[in-house]
Amino acid sequence: MQRPQSPSFRSVVAKGEIVRVAGAHDALGGILAEQAGFDAVWSSSLEVSAARCLPDASVLTMTEYLEAAANMQKALGIPVIADCDTGYGNNLNVVHMVHEYEAAGITAVCMEDKLFPKLNSFAGGDQTLLSTEEFCGKIRAAKKAQRTDEFFVVARTEALINGLSVDVALERAYAYAEAGADAVLIHSKSKEKDEVEEFLNRWDGCRPVVIVPTTYPNWHIDDIAKAGASVVIYANQGLRATVSSLRKTFESIRRHGDTTALEESIAPVKEVFGLQKLKDWQALETV
Repeated sequence: MQRPQSPSFRSVVAKGEIVRVAGAHDALGGILAEQAGFDAVWSSSLEVSAARCLPDASVLTMTEYLEAAANMQKALGIPVIADCDTGYGNNLNVVHMVHEYEAAGITAVCMEDKLFPKLNSFAGGDQTLLSTEEFCGKIRAAKKAQRTDEFFVVARTEALINGLSVDVALERAYAYAEAGADAVLIHSKSKEKDEVEEFLNRWDGCRPVVIVPTTYPNWHIDDIAKAGASVVIYANQGLRATVSSLRKTFESIRRHGDTTALEESIAPVKEVFGLQKLKDWQALETV
């Protein structure tokens, strides 16, 4: 059975329309995002870590994150953007990361400008940034390491997460663009969109801008596009929905002693078979 052919992330961005991306940690989540109409899937380090009940704190190895991203891309007809944290170390690690992800069919990666090991942006802990020049070196190393023109490197600045100003975020983002980044990602943990909106208003458009509206969820996609963002990542809503749904389901079974109350609200086994493409696999037995 042939695997689906996915366009590169670069080609999706080049269409010029706002790109909607959903976070996932496995192929099943990625397929559901694709079926819902998303343009790409974010292989989220938070989600992949959480699926192992481990913190998003550089505990898992690059190989473990790569396996998750590659398994998604094998199943999908849309591109995967791999959340590669800080690049897993220094410039040497970044080069190795690019080689391995590109060889696995991943066409886009994202690196952030924090120190390795990093801690999740919303966790209450050290969010110290790498120097601008050192991170530019990582970007240059990544771009030099790629084997095809299609490979796409997103440079993520955590300046606002670190409590620094929009001015600093812009200064860093322009430096990253100059170093060769294909897009910049501006992240904020503010409950309002103001910081990110100011960044977009002052950005000169030299590279696409990616945003992640986790803490300011009421910003509508149409208004985000008008503000100048090119890519929007809904990075962890799927994971959070899974936690809520599973908890309710298991509590209901335990409380009622049967699954009668659930059957109308959970997917039938036949739908699971459809997601597995079971009929296609069974057909191979008669070839």
